[in-house]
Amino acid sequence: MRSLVFIIGCSLLLIAVGFGQQPPKKNAFVEKIVREVSSKNIKATIGKLVSFGTRNTLSDTASESRGIGAARRWLKTEFERYAQASSGRMAVEFFETVAPVSQRIPSPTRVVNVVATLRPEHAGPSADRIIVISGHYDTMPGSATDAQSDAPGANDDGSGTAIVLELARVMSKYPFDATIVFMAVAGEEQGLLGATAWAEMAKSRNLKIEAVFNNDIVGSTVAGDGTKENRYVRLFSEAFSPLDTGSVFRQRISLGLENDGGSRSLARYIKEIGERYNPKFGVALVYRLDRFLRGGDHRPFHERGFRAVRFSEVKENYDHQHQNVRVENGKEYGDLPKFVDYEYCANVGRINAAAIATLARAPQPPENVGVLTSQPGYDTVLRWAINPEPDLAGYLVRYRQTSAPLWEEAVFTSDTTITLKVSKDDYLFGAQGVDKEGNAGLYTVPRPVRR
Repeated sequence: MRSLVFIIGCSLLLIAVGFGQQPPKKNAFVEKIVREVSSKNIKATIGKLVSFGTRNTLSDTASESRGIGAARRWLKTEFERYAQASSGRMAVEFFETVAPVSQRIPSPTRVVNVVATLRPEHAGPSADRIIVISGHYDTMPGSATDAQSDAPGANDDGSGTAIVLELARVMSKYPFDATIVFMAVAGEEQGLLGATAWAEMAKSRNLKIEAVFNNDIVGSTVAGDGTKENRYVRLFSEAFSPLDTGSVFRQRISLGLENDGGSRSLARYIKEIGERYNPKFGVALVYRLDRFLRGGDHRPFHERGFRAVRFSEVKENYDHQHQNVRVENGKEYGDLPKFVDYEYCANVGRINAAAIATLARAPQPPENVGVLTSQPGYDTVLRWAINPEPDLAGYLVRYRQTSAPLWEEAVFTSDTTITLKVSKDDYLFGAQGVDKEGNAGLYTVPRPVRR
């Protein structure tokens, strides 16, 4: 597949000029992965997760049929089954931490993430790049500390966990340039515990995490007020990382880069790639870290400076979230499988799959990207360091008006410098590496340089 259709790549590059007017061609490799995402498999996974009764972080760990212990062992077995198709490239492990006593942890508790790591077939300049897709497999009824009551968690977050598992099943069979981590996270309902522990480990080890895709509550299409929406998913991203302080923050504001921080740039990339490969299903960018009064496992990554976003359905039904299963005054409460729209969930999975597969095959973001500001002028001069990938075809230079939410134009070049016939004062810019298959990676926003 790596020799795939140089013609496809060339075709993409040839139409890159005037990108805003013509859609780029699709990559057959990515199309194949997207087509393999199955709503039937997602339904089966959610049904199995629900069968454990409760997956509360504080629940039974010894039983083979009930509680979070049984659930995590089953998840590990499933990941290991998929790993058999990876020719040794996928390794599966438990990542454990002990959560201390807190408001939602009455006694020290093991919090166990189930982690499947898919490494590249061959060592290369992108092998240390890491793309993470996560969903939390723990659940809660009305109280986060109630470890006994049923908490089926079909949608929150059986849906996100099922997407992680489904993408592991599909993608384990194929080679990628970057490392992909499929992670089922625990302790989310107790305060993002599993994700925080893993993100802190990644930061302490200086892991090169390029993107985090968090899927949480992505399976329902009917709200509590009866309204329905199954045509798109929300994608939450925050403008600034808490690490963007001092002179860094002031420079970003002065350059008009409020919407071009790492996480928001990732969201823009996901929307573009996802809608290209799943054109009948949309991605709505929401310029916030999360919904009011809620949190998700992308937060610990974003707070540590990694690009991280959250997928969430459009029409949430609060009668089916954090509720004891019951019927009251004729209304049914509880997070049950009957309320999940499996094809909708699969469409969210296809958006994830398209963006992750493209990103994991594409070049890394260009480094040392600068816009020349030594003097006023009518043109814009951009330059950057050459990328190290052996299959690099060149670069897409993207630009848009400062008030535009999405890229409007793109120009391809095989050089590491370009002059655009537009004013640097009126536009925002970004540079992406492109390989010979036409896969474009994340873009880098230029910084001002004098020479």
